[in-house]
Amino acid sequence: MELSLPSTFLPLSTPEYTLFRRNPHGPFFLRLKLSPNPALSRQTVIVTAQKKSKIDGVSDELNNIASQNLDHAPARRRVRSAFANVQQQLDHILFKMAPAGIRTEEWYEVNSEGQEIFCKSWLPKPGVRIKGALCFCHGYGDTCTFFFEGIAKHIAASGYGVYAIDHPGFGLSEGLHGYIPSFDAVVDNVIEQFKIMKGRPEIRGLPRFIFGQSMGGAIALKALLKAPNEWDGIVLVAPMCKISEEMKPPVALQQILIFLSKLMPQAKLVPQKDLADLAFRELSKKNMAPYNVISYSDQTRLKTAVELLNATESIESQVEKVVSPMLVLHGAADRVTDPRISQFLHDNASSNDKTLKLYDGGFHSILEGEPDDRILAVLTDIVTWLDSRTTLK
Repeated sequence: MELSLPSTFLPLSTPEYTLFRRNPHGPFFLRLKLSPNPALSRQTVIVTAQKKSKIDGVSDELNNIASQNLDHAPARRRVRSAFANVQQQLDHILFKMAPAGIRTEEWYEVNSEGQEIFCKSWLPKPGVRIKGALCFCHGYGDTCTFFFEGIAKHIAASGYGVYAIDHPGFGLSEGLHGYIPSFDAVVDNVIEQFKIMKGRPEIRGLPRFIFGQSMGGAIALKALLKAPNEWDGIVLVAPMCKISEEMKPPVALQQILIFLSKLMPQAKLVPQKDLADLAFRELSKKNMAPYNVISYSDQTRLKTAVELLNATESIESQVEKVVSPMLVLHGAADRVTDPRISQFLHDNASSNDKTLKLYDGGFHSILEGEPDDRILAVLTDIVTWLDSRTTLK
């Protein structure tokens, strides 16, 4: 498709600006041509579609299932069901060493917007007393039904009830795949769903913590800021809480994104790089990322990009209002979310109980893509921090 833009939105000093360009000679990219059309004094946006890659190591039948359009929840649910056993057989420490006897439950809640929201819980094996509740917010494009399954089981085995949802438009929840029309609505949904979960009899009256990873860190922070008395602390892994100046699009380009998002909010942009390359330090673990078949790995939708940018600016302006106990964990070599931003959060939050742990050489996915000993160390750091802030009653 092509769209013409008024030249007043464009930095005319640059002849061409490619947004999040992966490979201009490959099957897809989005490009903004910034030299004005002499006849119309307008610019052209070219958008082409992404072709899904084949998943190595699975049958043609499963690849055909995975290649279907995942825009809507019923298709994502069918694909997840087809791949559930395959995923659990992957040679990853989160699956190989998952503790036995963990009690799991899956269900759907209809939120105040009328959307079916996928919910899941992991409880310690029978006879283990529950110390507290940990409520998880997943990151952009992700779901709580893949790698997080192993993370949740490890934490549950240490005596915690772990609860999670898929955000609207992601995973198994209803909504257009990868589309965030309102970041605040995502936050409100988290508050709504976790309020229900915190009333469950097995954790009623126990300490409760909110846990966010990457974009989920921004969601968790905004949920905490909206309802600080609802939580006894927050755990953040590689949080997206501020975009560094060198990573922000130029102001003129931000204006273009905002303008485009009003015209075609659901239209997509192409990521600059394959995030798996940036997120996973170990190649063998990066090669398992395609098995997360219901993740959103297509181009970022225009309105989503604008909402994420606005959310980080909102959080940046409010970090001093964070007063709850806080644990921030970040890979020191993360190129997806800058660890310096976690330092900024730690330094500027008003909490008297705040801990920042930077892991030398760690990439973005410190709970999924690092060497086994590092993944276990991060899990231990989370449980140790929780244990020091819970008391069995």
